[in-house]
Formats: sequence, structure tokens, C-alpha cells
Amino acid sequence: MKAVILAAGEGVRLQPITSTRPKHLIKVAGKPILERCLEAVKAAGISEAIVVTHYMGDAIRRYFGAGETLGLKVEYVEQKAVLGTGNAAAAVEPSVDDDFVLVYGDLLFDSDVAKHVIDLFRTEKPAAVMTVVPVEHPESYGIVELQNDKTVKRIVEKPAAGEAPSNLANAGLYAFSPEVFDALRQVKASVRGEWELTDAISLLAKRGSAVLAAQIAKTDWMDIGRPWDLLEANSWALRRMQHEVYGNVEDGAHLVGPVTVAETARIRSGAYIEGPSFIDEGSDVGPNCYIRACTSLGRNVRVGNACEVKNSIIMDGTHIGHLSYVGDSIICERCNLAAGTITANLRLDDGSVKMLVKGEVVDTGRRKLGAILGDNVKTGINALLMPGVKVGANSWIGANFTVHRDLPANTFALLKQEEDIHEKSE
Repeated sequence: MKAVILAAGEGVRLQPITSTRPKHLIKVAGKPILERCLEAVKAAGISEAIVVTHYMGDAIRRYFGAGETLGLKVEYVEQKAVLGTGNAAAAVEPSVDDDFVLVYGDLLFDSDVAKHVIDLFRTEKPAAVMTVVPVEHPESYGIVELQNDKTVKRIVEKPAAGEAPSNLANAGLYAFSPEVFDALRQVKASVRGEWELTDAISLLAKRGSAVLAAQIAKTDWMDIGRPWDLLEANSWALRRMQHEVYGNVEDGAHLVGPVTVAETARIRSGAYIEGPSFIDEGSDVGPNCYIRACTSLGRNVRVGNACEVKNSIIMDGTHIGHLSYVGDSIICERCNLAAGTITANLRLDDGSVKMLVKGEVVDTGRRKLGAILGDNVKTGINALLMPGVKVGANSWIGANFTVHRDLPANTFALLKQEEDIHEKSE
């Protein structure tokens, strides 16, 4: 049985992070999302994977190659245009001649989830098995209605509030027989002009083919669609990984709880690091700084004297200058935060933080959320970023400037001031 991983989407809702990388290569706890997905299907007993790519597909191919480092045989299929999950699944038909597992490549899930789906499929021999997971807000998901507690009756996409037939959402992990390809050929484009995999599943159920639901626990699964989901995913992965200290931890540094320090990383005296946290190769932390729980530092990150970093993802090559604070934030690659840079993560009214996503203001539901910075962003001394703001790649923020709304890529934001300089009177 092969695994088919859908990794073609652009991840528009994750911009500016995805303006320079595919969402599937975003690292959480030191590994790309897609790598964690591939590891989970391998742990479930699968040895061959087909990755469907489109947006920045070359980057995915370069990173994983033929899969040797993962102990998998990895092939690639190009989706010519992003025309929905059904179109992506149909693209692999020439490469699949038997039953297969299909997974959305922007998920995190425990390997036991994949094993549960495969075991149910092999035992019951249906046309399809789809995972379902209980959710708090059904209106944000494709909701599955069951009959006899295990057979899929229908799928309702993003039902209106109060009209959902259940609280069980489509979790994006399936097992299929080749019968699904016939159903895919019969579905029509949605109003968005896309061919949906769920329409093919509904067609299978409607014509009497067995479609079963495998219910999983919410704690064993994570869907990553919005920037703040990455912080949850980072925490999810950090709490499940095995932590080891290999690098140089100087006398006077304190590591409390599960912390990984890579072999070439350096933790200077006076640093206090709370786990779970991850410090990757070549990074240099301290002296006298505070790394709080659920923080991941990428490769060659520098965190200077008297800084505090809390519940954040700091990507490769970024420098956080002394006396700075980064909280509940995502700082992409090669950024340089000058001394005294502050990411505010709490509203003055203590309300939930809102963020602009695809042109719409979205309530994140988070009481604490800092800033999202694209690659190569620079700040001057004492720059301040308000809760929930995003700064596009290659932008510069001048000294003492307060970022109170999103800044596009390639922006230079400076604070204007009037000066009154005159000779002192005797």
C-alpha cells in the first residue's frame, strides 16, 4: 500500500511565511510539516510515498529527493494547476494500481492514527475509509454525518452555525480502493471551479459503496491553515519528540524540562531555557537570556544578551539583538531585530487578538499573539510591533517605529519627527 501526500497548495492564508517557501516545508520543532507527515505514514508500515506538488514544487523535491534519508521510496507527481483535492488525487492514478492511503500534507498526526485507518480498511474492505475528528466549531470544516455510528451518509461543507449534522469534521486522512478514481472522473467542478475529493467520497456513498469513518481524538491530530496554527503545531511536536542535549552548555546556564540542544549549538552562561524547546545546529543563545517553553530556534540563530523569547518559532539565520522581547511570534529566515525590539502579544483591553487573513479581519481566538515577520526583515532599535501584525519579506522598520498594521513586502517604514535644536542660552 502506497501513501499519497497532497502538497500542491500555496498556503495563501499563511503569508508572508509562504511567500518564500511552500507551506509544507515550514519547520515546526526543527522539521518540516511534510517530513513529520512522511515519518508518521512510515511508522504505520508504509514504505512508498507519492507527493503531489505544484507551488514551489522544486523546493520540495530538492529537500526530500528520492526519500533515502527517511528510509522511504518517494516519487513526485505534478498537479498542473491547483484545481482542488479531487483534481490532485486524480493526478496520481497512473502511479497507483492498488489500495492506497491519501493524506493532506499540511497535517500533523500521530502514527497510530494512520495505523487505525489502515487496519479498519484491511479488516472491513470498504471502498473508502475517512478519518473524522470532533471539533468545537463545525461551521469551519467539512462535517460528516454518519449512520450506524461508522458509515458515512453525507458530507456537508462548512454548514451554517447551528445546522451541522454532527461535530465530526473531515480530518484529511483516508484509505481508498482504486474505485475512487472512477468516482473522481464523474464529479463536477464546484462553484469555486475546483474538483473536490469529498464530492467523490459522497458519490461513492450515494451509489451504495461502503464508506466508513474512523474517529480519532482531537489531541492526535492538527490541521495547519493559519499563521497562529503553526504555534500550536510547534507546541504539539515539541511535546511529542524525544529531547537530547548534545551542544555546548556553559556553566551557569540552566535547562529546565525537556530541551534539545543540537551538537554545534552554544548556550552561554546565565541563559535560562524552559522545555519543551528546541535549539538547532549553529545557534548561539545568551548570555543572561530567557527562552520560555514551546520555542524553536532554527539553524544559526543568535539570541543576544538579556533577551526573552516565548512560545515562538525563530527560523534559520535570524539575529535577535540584546534587550529584545519576542512573544508568541513567528520570525522567518535571516531577520535582524535590533536592540530593544519588542513584539507586543497582549491587547490593552485583554481581548482576543485579530489578524488580517486574505483581506479579512479574523478573530484568532487567542488572548496572546505577537507578530509574523517574513524573510529578511530588519528593525531599528526600540522598534515595536503590535499584536497580530504581519510584515512582508525584505521590509525594514526604522528605530522607534510602531507597526500597528500589516506592512507589505519590500517596505521601508520610518518614524518622522520634528527637531528643535538650538544653542543653549547662557
